[in-house]
Amino acid sequence: MTVPVRVSEHDLLGLLSIVSDHRADDPGDGLPLSLFEHLMQQVPCDEISFFGLDSQHQAVWFGQGIPATGDGDMDAFWTHFWDSLPCSYPERSGDLRSVTRVSDFYSARQWHSTGMYCDYLRPAGYDHEIMLCLPAGPGRTVRLMFFRGPGGDFTERDRALLALLRPHLQEAYAEAEARRRSIPALTARHWEILRLVAEGLTNGQISRRLGVSEGTVRKHLENIYARLQVSSRAAAVTRAFQGAAAAAAT
Repeated sequence: MTVPVRVSEHDLLGLLSIVSDHRADDPGDGLPLSLFEHLMQQVPCDEISFFGLDSQHQAVWFGQGIPATGDGDMDAFWTHFWDSLPCSYPERSGDLRSVTRVSDFYSARQWHSTGMYCDYLRPAGYDHEIMLCLPAGPGRTVRLMFFRGPGGDFTERDRALLALLRPHLQEAYAEAEARRRSIPALTARHWEILRLVAEGLTNGQISRRLGVSEGTVRKHLENIYARLQVSSRAAAVTRAFQGAAAAAAT
């Protein structure tokens, strides 16, 4: 059964700002911290964490968070990982599209009796979490997690907003990975133009969409071709986006 969700104009404007803002800060091994700051405004929480998890090798290969904190007791985390239904759900089910909450799997009493809560989350002061996953290859996921202390759980509105943002976050991470993994560096404007080219827009349509001249669009495309070492629009789109997808899947 689908739960009705009310999304306000304020919510939509907040989502639009997250999707459309150009971020100059260094994404490091993940995504720009300014993106997480904006996400915390839309989905209020005490902490947000973005990290790569390798369940086969019991390893975290990168981690970001606001506020910046340590990894906690990772021995306790891995001890209870597979027994914790919300933590191991992506691995057990293969479902990386659903946005999940602890309360989807346990009642409050059940959750408070689990080893994951008692040994890992309770010492950090957190009762509630909601998680969004991105694919990263066999046995690996990239996870965006929001945590709250005692009080109100995350809502269906929170889940809906994150579900709407998931394709953007997956694309943003794939683009960041491509830039980190030898795909020639493209600017934010280059990626914006390439996305519009991929949608089938002409130079004139792109210039009107972005509010620039056609000559500026042509110049950007020339720079893109040079950086990607291609000679056509189709080849540029193929090189950039297939390379980004391959990078995100490795």
